[in-house]
Amino acid sequence: MKFLFLGDVVGRAGRDAIADRLPGIIEQYGFDFVVVNGENASHGRGLTGPHFQAIKDAGADIVTLGDHAFDQRDTLSFIEREPTLIRPINMPAGTPGRGAMFVEGRNGHRVLVINALGRVFMPPIDDPFRAIEAAVAACPLGEQADAIIVDFHTEATSEIQGMGHFLDGRVSLVVGTHTHIPTADQRILRGGTALMADAGMCGDYDSVIGVEPEEPINRFLTGIMGGRFSPAEGAATLSGVAVETDPRSGLALKVVPVRVGGVLAQALPEF
Repeated sequence: MKFLFLGDVVGRAGRDAIADRLPGIIEQYGFDFVVVNGENASHGRGLTGPHFQAIKDAGADIVTLGDHAFDQRDTLSFIEREPTLIRPINMPAGTPGRGAMFVEGRNGHRVLVINALGRVFMPPIDDPFRAIEAAVAACPLGEQADAIIVDFHTEATSEIQGMGHFLDGRVSLVVGTHTHIPTADQRILRGGTALMADAGMCGDYDSVIGVEPEEPINRFLTGIMGGRFSPAEGAATLSGVAVETDPRSGLALKVVPVRVGGVLAQALPEF
């Protein structure tokens, strides 16, 4: 099967790019399954119901979240009834929603998607390694699942590398989100798991990680908050990674970066 993962959608620019470009990309390249991280889609922090639905309408099969999962209070009102919206699996017991979901793709493929938060340079959270391991053990790759996709939302590339090697041979893809900067390290590990340290963002790269530069620069210079961050609203780049898997094992055969539109050098998912 072929699936597409897109990194953090940031503000209106990211939402518009998803609505305008994602349906055509799915059709042109024949993706069987699409995952989009939507945790910055609403005003740069969190995800409202209408914005979640817009990402779904554009073609996302699963929408993942991150450390801003509940910054929009609206999320609490719909996450329990939306099985295709998942928040980090290692949030404390009793947190609304779910951290993993097993769903059927558009061509009948069975896919397990897991979302987790890292712990390096991040707020205190439960162990992501054991939480993901338990979810994978309950739905093994090549048996119940045709593919397993792990969105590991964290700051440190070392932690993402560690997770990739920890899960190598047991999942199809481990991909980082959160930093909004696409890395150039996509590869297939020895056991057959595709790994990319960060998928980048779906947003305006003529910015500071998706927000207008003035306020971040002010804070760098003065250490004082002068106002809120405002999402940049120029032409957005859709950034992520595409993977083709072995139909028998579910492990990766090919992995390529995806960058479409905006100011970054383009990378099309042609395989």
